[in-house]
Amino acid sequence: MQELEVVGVRIELPSNQPLVLLKEANTQRHLPIWIGAPEASAIAMFQQGIIPPRPLTHDLMISTLQALHAPLVRVEIVSVLNAVFTAELVFADDVRVDARSSDAIALALRAECPILCDDQVLDEASVMVSEDAEVAEGEEDQVREFREFLNEVEPEDFDK
Repeated sequence: MQELEVVGVRIELPSNQPLVLLKEANTQRHLPIWIGAPEASAIAMFQQGIIPPRPLTHDLMISTLQALHAPLVRVEIVSVLNAVFTAELVFADDVRVDARSSDAIALALRAECPILCDDQVLDEASVMVSEDAEVAEGEEDQVREFREFLNEVEPEDFDK
């Protein structure tokens, strides 16, 4: 298992599909994971320090875990099949709960716990990104477009 850090949320063009970009600690190996808009919003809002007036689902889950004295110890990305990543929430005594990788990442950020990834998953799905390429051309436009999307999206948009 290798520790990853969240680089941020990006919008993949031209499909406008959100992805969360993770980076392996101490290397230039990155793991892009395509995610849904609500999870992208939850991750991006937390990273930007935006605090909603009422708790979002991931905030509620962390509050519940804290109230139950069951802190999230770490998140593990354990498999990938056809670009679908599987994660596990790991609690004390190695108690594990199956989770979508996007939800697990959103929870890990809020719990301030490590995100680990299986070596086989990294070997299969990661990409090498040089330091020069990290600030990709058009990235500012992608961030602006995503912020506009967040400003315009309504909860009803996801009920379809």
